[in-house]
Amino acid sequence: MLIELRIRNFAVLEDLAMALEPGLSVVSGETGAGKSIVVNALEVLLGGRASSAVVRTGAARAIVEGVADIEGLAEVAAVLEELGMEADDHLVVFRREVRREGRSRAWVNGSPVTASVLRRIGSLLVDIHGQHEHQRLLSADFQREVLDAFGGCRELADRVAGAYRRAADLEHRLEELEERRRELASRADFIRFRLGEIRGAKVRPGEDEELRIEARRLANADLLARETLALQTLLHSGDEAVTDRLSRAAALLRRRSETDPALAPHAAALEDAYHRVADAAAELAAYGGAIDHDPARLEELQERQAVLQALMRKYGPTLAAVIETGEALARELDELETGALDAATLRGRLDRARAEWRSAAEDLSKRRRRAARSLSDRAQAIFPGLGLAGSRFVVEFEELPAPAAHGLERIRFLATMNPGFPPGPLARIASGGELSRVMLALKSVLAGIDDLPTLVFDEIDAGIGGVVAASVGERLVEVARARQVVAITHLARIAAHAATHFAVEKRTVDGAAATRLRRLDADERVREIARMLGGDPDSESSLSHARALLGSAAPEPPVETETDLQ
Repeated sequence: MLIELRIRNFAVLEDLAMALEPGLSVVSGETGAGKSIVVNALEVLLGGRASSAVVRTGAARAIVEGVADIEGLAEVAAVLEELGMEADDHLVVFRREVRREGRSRAWVNGSPVTASVLRRIGSLLVDIHGQHEHQRLLSADFQREVLDAFGGCRELADRVAGAYRRAADLEHRLEELEERRRELASRADFIRFRLGEIRGAKVRPGEDEELRIEARRLANADLLARETLALQTLLHSGDEAVTDRLSRAAALLRRRSETDPALAPHAAALEDAYHRVADAAAELAAYGGAIDHDPARLEELQERQAVLQALMRKYGPTLAAVIETGEALARELDELETGALDAATLRGRLDRARAEWRSAAEDLSKRRRRAARSLSDRAQAIFPGLGLAGSRFVVEFEELPAPAAHGLERIRFLATMNPGFPPGPLARIASGGELSRVMLALKSVLAGIDDLPTLVFDEIDAGIGGVVAASVGERLVEVARARQVVAITHLARIAAHAATHFAVEKRTVDGAAATRLRRLDADERVREIARMLGGDPDSESSLSHARALLGSAAPEPPVETETDLQ
């Protein structure tokens, strides 16, 4: 539960702190004093939308901090452990800063987190029922969630949704596969023809370059033979051949090196050059003698080159592209031939997923219908005490024409506020005040089921008064027996039931509005109840009336301490 809330520079709130207790706490104050701003700040702290407009005039940033005790809340502890955080003494400290310039920032136990992390943890700790929250009651999704929470069907509903998503995914994949198969089937003959052309040519990587080199050699066979013979003659076998000259020069240097040893390396270099040139001449002679004058082979090569050129014009600018095209066509053909097997496998998996969804959805429907009868009975039992005597509450099931993620049917809450009239949709039947009380009745029913430790009601008393207000207060006390409840109210008959009473007061500081919050002691509380009753808080008759109201409400005794936080 929440044990502390501090708000600084948020709207008209300059510096406000609340030490919260178990049971029912109320916050009262004049209209416009800033009671609901406390709830708005709490929403921001728990991951709600943070606008720079909430920063108090003259301040650079708004800060909201809170401390929660999570002892016994295993789900919250599991989330913290998943995030790598620890809760010393079972305490979790939240902090949210909203800057006038720039983005907001958030921390949990000193570690920076995103707003989504705040929402995730906050959703397990606090349920805020704002001034317009009763409008959620008109949402089909919310109505279904209420019924599932009451009937203990959340886990089963998640299974139904999971099976539906799996089936939808498999159906989508099967449709894509079938579409692909139809596309390939329509061009299967074309694919086979093109693949046959490429495979029939028996193309080898690099073959085009090999053919080009061999064809050029054959086309220039006579020229190569003549020139290699001429070179061999020049180097070794002709008059004044290079080898003869190198031999004479080497011999001359070898003799002179006997006189000057410095010439010996040069003699050795010339001898090496002689052997190199002689070897080159021998290789040229062998090359020239091996040249094949084969016109038939040249024609064969040119024909093969023409085949490859035609393939490259058709399937790619290079021979490598032609080979890659052939591989891609082979894959497409294989995909077409094996697609039927894949489709059969997918159909089997889809059938199983649909069967799983159907089984879970039918089970969910049965459990929902049992829960609906009990929810209706228990909500209607609370209605008279909330000024809704004679009202009826019904949960209607409308079968859906096609499978859905949330089950077999659409769920609607129907009601009639007047005896003798048939139930109808809440949006047509109930006023805003009546919707608020229907919501309170449902929250009361869920109080013993939902494990959220803190409920916050912002002006749940809209549109009611008198005896009904007293009944709403009693109902809030009943809900507060199982959890912490904080109620923002302007009705004395509700405030009188609180165990702890805070008052919000607005004043002007340096020409700017500022709000402070005080925890009231017994005497201050009597004066505040007198004010809320519309009397003079200094009048003995008003104070006497307030004491009588407090006595009749008989709330749990408040802690007799004062907290002035301004």
